[in-house]
Amino acid sequence: MSKSSKVLNLKDKINGNEVDLSLCNLTEVPVRELALFTKATVVDLSCNNITSLPPEFCNLTHLVKVDLSKNQLTCLPDDLGNLTSLQHLDLYNNKLTVLPVSFSQLRSLKWLDLKDNPLEADLAKAAGDCLDEKQCKQCASKVLQHMRELQDEVDRVREKRLLREKELERKREVKQREREAKEKEARKREKAEEKEKRRKEYNAQKAAMAAREQQKKKSEEKKKKNGLAAGETKDKKAAEKTAAKPRRSLIGLLFKLLLLLLMGLAGVAAACRLTDLQKEAMCVPVNIAVDDGLSWAKEQEGVVRQLVQNMSSAAKEFLESTQASKT
Repeated sequence: MSKSSKVLNLKDKINGNEVDLSLCNLTEVPVRELALFTKATVVDLSCNNITSLPPEFCNLTHLVKVDLSKNQLTCLPDDLGNLTSLQHLDLYNNKLTVLPVSFSQLRSLKWLDLKDNPLEADLAKAAGDCLDEKQCKQCASKVLQHMRELQDEVDRVREKRLLREKELERKREVKQREREAKEKEARKREKAEEKEKRRKEYNAQKAAMAAREQQKKKSEEKKKKNGLAAGETKDKKAAEKTAAKPRRSLIGLLFKLLLLLLMGLAGVAAACRLTDLQKEAMCVPVNIAVDDGLSWAKEQEGVVRQLVQNMSSAAKEFLESTQASKT
């Protein structure tokens, strides 16, 4: 059956503000078609095979009276409380065990029939027998009160759950902050340790540089001291050499003069003895002196030998001292 035919058939079943869809062998509610007729505030869906109401049924907020008796309903939509205009609801002879918590929001509800449903004990006690008009009105009032209590309980449970979730979230945030604080403290400590390590390395380098500078300074002072000592020794030797040199020069000069004198005397003696000058008057005393000297020398041969030896030793010592001073 097409949508147009459904609309046409639904129009055929409208009488004023009432729509009679009972005994139509329906398995579902024609919600879209009912939504088109907002003036139809009374809907009779009894004696069908409807097992559930679609969520869109809760959008039919213009409904005032709904008859769903003698169907196969096992549950009602969660948002049934949106039907705030609903005053009369017949759910007789279905298979309902519970009602949605939002049922407590049907503040306009004045009449309710729930008999012949396998209701839970508390709900069945609140619903009562629903045998007449008065009992059905009492059923509506008591069931709404019961559902409000359930709603309050649900709200309390939800609030407790929300509080638990908030507390858990708060604890997670606290743990997160503690973890972040610990991580921050650890990073801070690592940075401080790294800085202390660099400071120690820097101080060690400074100490090593200072030690090298001190060692270098000591080495330079030692070299300087050794240089001064060597210079003093050198100066001392030079002074000694300078002091000894004039003494040696004087002795050498005297020795040379003596040698020249002896050579001169020897030459004179040789000229007076070996040449024709021996008869000259000036050579007579020379010859006499030479003869006397030779005679004396013969007599003093031992003394001369001793003198020669002494002179040789003196000359040898003089030569050795000269070589040592040069060295």
